[in-house]
Amino acid sequence: MDKYLLRNTAIDLLLRIEQDNGYSHLLISHEMKSKHIAPKDEGLLTEIVYGTTARKITLDYYINNFISQKKKLRPWVHTLLRMSVYQMIYLDKVPDHAIIHEAVEIAKQRGHKGIASLVNAVLRNIQRSGVPDTNTITDDVKRLSVETSHPEWLIKRWMNHYGYETTREMCLANLHHKPISIRVQPMKITREQAIDILRKEGYEVSESMFSPQGIIIEKGNILKSSLFNEGIVTIQDQSSMLAGEMISVKPGQTVLDACSAPGGKATHIAEKMEDKGVIYAHDLHEKKIKLIQNKAKELNITIINAKAWDARKLQECYEPNTFDRILVDAPCSGLGVMRGKPDIKYNKKESDIEKLAEIQQHILANVSPLLKIGGLLLYSTCTVDSMENEDVVNKFLKSHKNFEIDKHFFAELSNELRHSLGVSEYGLQLFPQTYQTDGFFLTRLKRNK
Repeated sequence: MDKYLLRNTAIDLLLRIEQDNGYSHLLISHEMKSKHIAPKDEGLLTEIVYGTTARKITLDYYINNFISQKKKLRPWVHTLLRMSVYQMIYLDKVPDHAIIHEAVEIAKQRGHKGIASLVNAVLRNIQRSGVPDTNTITDDVKRLSVETSHPEWLIKRWMNHYGYETTREMCLANLHHKPISIRVQPMKITREQAIDILRKEGYEVSESMFSPQGIIIEKGNILKSSLFNEGIVTIQDQSSMLAGEMISVKPGQTVLDACSAPGGKATHIAEKMEDKGVIYAHDLHEKKIKLIQNKAKELNITIINAKAWDARKLQECYEPNTFDRILVDAPCSGLGVMRGKPDIKYNKKESDIEKLAEIQQHILANVSPLLKIGGLLLYSTCTVDSMENEDVVNKFLKSHKNFEIDKHFFAELSNELRHSLGVSEYGLQLFPQTYQTDGFFLTRLKRNK
């Protein structure tokens, strides 16, 4: 195998993430298979790509101090410098001299001697002098942007919503991996049995407080476990499990999951219903419907009826007063899932958030008549932006007087969640730094007439 395969693959991935706005998690998985990356190298490749992406603004700040601003770098050269500096500053698996040597050799392969000399000079200067101190940046927004590699517009926005300290904690949390969590299929195994099996297989695990089906994987690759390969558990963030718990379903009910793909919440709801009743699951794209169907099949769930449809047009499919429960896990900016998808923060604009908030309003307005009187609607997003969360709920309630926040929602939260930072009159905002989960919002509405 080419000794530079791993780092050349990392460059290719980073270029695709930046230039084509490709999703990092999907690209890495595909590239590992197509390039036949050795299992022992998978962790390092993932770390280099995710880490370099997550800290891009910081790395550019460091590099710009050692290179003339007039010098226009070719994209692959800039990427090579970024990932090399990332390894030198943040990783200790490979010594600096080896990182520099490999970077210079790759520069020779991809370019010419002049580029190799430039790469060598920049990296050796950084090795000798160290990186500049960000404490010299006097503006709070600019400094936090450079230190945590978040765009300045986003930091200003979050500071206006949550203040400096919460914003800082959130930005810092987004730079680090969160533990993977799984959900047991309770019709196949209990959580206690699953924990026992996983510990015997060498995993370090603990119980999730978000769901009686949830398990946190603290150490070990769950994809290689017997439980995962036998379809007994499914990977799902703890915050996402809370939606399945708080929708408060019962066996035999009729449920609508309006924005369902990839099906994690729908299958969880089906498990809570003991696979009795019916769940109508929809998503805009036909290819995503296959994800829902495959997930249900894998878990031996039979009550999910999945079909491609626009959530804003579901009144074309169903009569008013049809559903006991409705889940609107709305399309959103995804600003709560940066720990797993760090490229999100560079690809969003404020105007995107405004457009998404309008879509969320339309979805709620169009699915709400489908709920039975006395029924419950759970609204959730994987973002931390109040325009997509509290503001959407507030506007909906002002224009739909037959709905109210279900007061039992707060009583049913665990004691710790009920008294957490993110509780408001409109619902629960989970921040990524608080419980090491995704940033996530949810609330439950009740139809009264």
